[in-house]
Amino acid sequence: MAIQETPDKVPVPRRTGLFRTKSVEQSIRDTDEPDSKLRKDLTAWDLTIFGVAVVIGAGIFTLTARTAGNVAGPSVSLAFVLAAIACGLTALCYAEFASTVPVAGSAYTFSYATFGELAAWIIGWDLILEFALAASVVAKGWSQYLATVLSSETTVHFGSISFDWGAVLLIAILGVLLAVGTKVSSRVSAIAVAIKLAVIALVLVVGLTYFNKDNLSPYIPPAEPAGDGGSGIHQSLFSLLTGAGSSSFGWFGLLSAASLVFFAFIGFDVVATAAEETKNPQKALPRGILGSLAIVTVLYVAVSLVLTGMVPYTDLQGDNATLATAFAIHGADWAKNLISIGALAGLTTVVMVMYLGQTRVLFAMSRDGLLPRKLAHTGSKGTPVRLTAIVGVVCAVLAGFVDFGTLEEMVNIGTLFAFVLVSIGVLILRKSRPDLPRGFRVPWVPVIPILAVLACLWLMLNLSVETWLRFVIWMAIGMVLYFVYSRRHSLLGKAEAERK
Repeated sequence: MAIQETPDKVPVPRRTGLFRTKSVEQSIRDTDEPDSKLRKDLTAWDLTIFGVAVVIGAGIFTLTARTAGNVAGPSVSLAFVLAAIACGLTALCYAEFASTVPVAGSAYTFSYATFGELAAWIIGWDLILEFALAASVVAKGWSQYLATVLSSETTVHFGSISFDWGAVLLIAILGVLLAVGTKVSSRVSAIAVAIKLAVIALVLVVGLTYFNKDNLSPYIPPAEPAGDGGSGIHQSLFSLLTGAGSSSFGWFGLLSAASLVFFAFIGFDVVATAAEETKNPQKALPRGILGSLAIVTVLYVAVSLVLTGMVPYTDLQGDNATLATAFAIHGADWAKNLISIGALAGLTTVVMVMYLGQTRVLFAMSRDGLLPRKLAHTGSKGTPVRLTAIVGVVCAVLAGFVDFGTLEEMVNIGTLFAFVLVSIGVLILRKSRPDLPRGFRVPWVPVIPILAVLACLWLMLNLSVETWLRFVIWMAIGMVLYFVYSRRHSLLGKAEAERK
């Protein structure tokens, strides 16, 4: 995409209006603005820690057991492999983009360089939904585990109003750490990751003492009806469109399980938001993204194999089954507190990295003028303190006072939508800017990006109609905000107007 430049170095794209693109070169130059410059502190090791930190949460202790007991049986381990392959396709696309455009903002920045400003705003607005909701929802989960460890409630009631002080406390502490700097955050994250990995390792070692290979047979149990899976807006979009029912176990149950556990991998894309703060992004970002995905895949598969080898999968049926359930069956009730400690460490890092991702996306949008430019101020600390404080207040209010319920699915649809655009964007940038230096290149283009898009679209179809409706409403609000404010304040838009 050819780009002309005005004397003040603001690029004027040949595409105009809603589809004006921001050149990769200009995006990289913007990272050197003194007033909005992020400190480059992170290495490939730091990024890998961030990736493991955000992907390995409480899900490894709960999702694995419930999926095995209700959907896939012992084949849940294969479901994790299938989900990892689908996630890996997208991870390859993220790795190429992040190494080519090492700028804060992740999918927002990538979309600005390929699809244009309107699409960039849409994906940025989408990421705001993903990260803010994820940080708030997971903070509430952290508070529940804290209550288990303390044997005391972390929610107080004022009449009809409930206040979750545990979730608010966590967000406040993490906000201070992120304001100090990403390197400090990385060190704290490394400690928390070490704790949860130690808990997982202990669970695996002790679990192997109860392992019985006969529990793995049949590996893929015979198919059973799974009920109607809800009706009306509570059913999946796929069910609404096709009238198809669902089934548990068997091959269809295995594929359904792969869709469920795919969401255990969500979060690796946050690594790309730290691109601008990385010392050698061309090499470090692909290593961080792909390395963290490989580590968590091994852990998920190992835990699922040990779990289904400890007890028959039928003993894990029901909505309350967890990894601790398998240990309780063998009389090892001490595992409950151990797993709660591991979950606390796991969820701490998830909230931290999601919080970081939210501030960096908003930072990139503010620097481009789509949000107030003052929010992109970094100052001497090299971190967007103002944005960090604002995001912290919003997330604290949400986590402290809101009961999310099915709103959690909004995180999934927002993430998958970003995955689709990034995968398509790789194809567009390969064609429009083949000259760009790429620290990593997706193999077998266009096959890999196309498969990534299809996998994500399939998973989106399996989300409820209710989630889709909420997503459309959120996007409609974003469109109003864009045309009322962002389009008129865009730096590219102002440069375009000056040229005319």
